[in-house]
Amino acid sequence: MTGFSRVAGGDGTDTWVWELKSVNGRGLDLRLRLPPGWDGLEISVRQKANEIFKRGSLQIALTLKAGPARTRLQVNPEVLTQVASLAAEAQAELTGKGLAVEPARLDGLLALRGVMEVVDEEGDEAEHAAREAAVLEDLQAAFAALSVNRTEEGRRLADLSRELLDQIQRLAAAARETAAAQPGALGERLRARVAELLEDSPSLTEDRLSQEVALLASKADVREELDRLEAHLEAARELLDAGGPIGRKLDFLCQEFNREANTLCAKSADVALTRIGLDLKSAIDQLREQTQNIE
Repeated sequence: MTGFSRVAGGDGTDTWVWELKSVNGRGLDLRLRLPPGWDGLEISVRQKANEIFKRGSLQIALTLKAGPARTRLQVNPEVLTQVASLAAEAQAELTGKGLAVEPARLDGLLALRGVMEVVDEEGDEAEHAAREAAVLEDLQAAFAALSVNRTEEGRRLADLSRELLDQIQRLAAAARETAAAQPGALGERLRARVAELLEDSPSLTEDRLSQEVALLASKADVREELDRLEAHLEAARELLDAGGPIGRKLDFLCQEFNREANTLCAKSADVALTRIGLDLKSAIDQLREQTQNIE
């Protein structure tokens, strides 16, 4: 299920932002992006996510900005020494070639990338623990907002799924009505074919013709498939009414729907019934597409 939430927070010193994105997925796939030094939160984040969500691909990102009270500049002595040495070597080489070159100035060296570093003061353990707790509290709020977002989409998907179930129900009823007329139609077609082949020959008795019709009608009987299809429809509606993480169960029922529709098409001895079977398969495919989005 798709969704998005964003929660910003701070403790008077640092500020942070949680951004959560959810897209469809068969299982629960978590992808975390945490700032340096905050990898210790990963276990807690995954645990909280697993408690709330059962399905979907979740991207969880934390952006943290240290406040000015915890930020200071410092010189990287190794980089400064290396840069100053290179500058002196370059000056000596150019001077030896008769070129007048002024010595490198300290302010110029300090302006080079990597010489000056911005350092965040971590503070003591108690301060860091309090900051982690505040960050996780805002994560809980972000999870709650994402859950509301996904629930709203779930209601829309449930309504659409019920409409598709009603469509499948109507098609099943039409298939039952059409299938009831198959034996008579089979008998008429068989008589017509026999008449074409044998013309006026009385070698095929009425009893034998009735037996052949009964055999063909038995092979074309789709009542069991339609009975199972209606049972699956009832089970699907019960799942939608119950709510909760029902996506995988609905997906299984869609497989069963499709199995019955395939058998109905295979047994069909009537063009009208075959068309209904194909419409059934189309409606079932649409239902299964929506089921992939349900938790």
